[in-house]
Amino acid sequence: MAETKLYGHKLIPSLSSLPSSTTLRRHVAPFPSLVSFNTPKPPRLRVLSMAIKRSPKRLKYSAPRFTKEGGMLYVEVDELGADTWKLEPVIELLKQGAVGVIPTDTVYAIVCDLKSNSAIERLRRIKNIEPSKPLSILCCSLRDIDTYTTGFPSGDGQGHADIFRAVKHCLPGPYTFILTASKELPKQCVRYGTKTAKYASRKKVGVRMPDDAICQAILEKINAPLISTSVRSPKENEWMVDPVVIADIYGPEGLDFIVDGGVRVADPSTVVDMTGSYPKITRLGKGPKLHWMVAEDDDESAFYVEDVMPSATS
Repeated sequence: MAETKLYGHKLIPSLSSLPSSTTLRRHVAPFPSLVSFNTPKPPRLRVLSMAIKRSPKRLKYSAPRFTKEGGMLYVEVDELGADTWKLEPVIELLKQGAVGVIPTDTVYAIVCDLKSNSAIERLRRIKNIEPSKPLSILCCSLRDIDTYTTGFPSGDGQGHADIFRAVKHCLPGPYTFILTASKELPKQCVRYGTKTAKYASRKKVGVRMPDDAICQAILEKINAPLISTSVRSPKENEWMVDPVVIADIYGPEGLDFIVDGGVRVADPSTVVDMTGSYPKITRLGKGPKLHWMVAEDDDESAFYVEDVMPSATS
């Protein structure tokens, strides 16, 4: 049964307002010393999490970490979104500058408030992301995409197809679209780094609208996009799809919360660059290649407006 747990030693005061049916569990790493007030995680998950050596490094941030009386909030939610009321503490944490992990329709993502510079800096430090590496944003609606980017290319009669209506057919879905950032996007996101980093020459951003009930509920409740980066193993550079393992590896690095939506499949989103002459796939993932997309090895000269519009108008 889905439940809410707390990793650490003391309860967060704000959780006292939760319904009495919510259960809390205290976690003291490593897992053999788990103190539980209900049925623990299945042995398979515990063994898997112990099999990965924990990183001893603990980050010290220039910006203060979100203040909690102890530990990391761990919330289990039904993957179909039947109990999204349990996300209320997560929403409050995000609004106050927390950094945490949530599920998407592909892999798990580390997220934070789009407009919190200190949270974005902490996110980069937790995952050890270089200043030159871009971050994506999770959007709840096409309106969010229009606000923080210049939008999807429109037809101009010179080979640039108006594919907006075609794009709408695959959103929400397992795609990341690279678009030109607008002035509304915080400068820290555009320049891809901390205060000491130089501005990147290209001002692009990846946007996602995940087709996942939990992720959509969080975005709707917070009513704003979230900065996002996928969760990978620090050493093996592989996708991490088990929230228990993520808690064991990234919890000590400074995460404030994890939303457990079940074990996912290591299948990332398909990345499509929309800033060139044609929509070009730069990484083929869960989202299938559609006929209006061009793969890197395709002949771009064979791509015409007529190839797009039949699907766009259907």
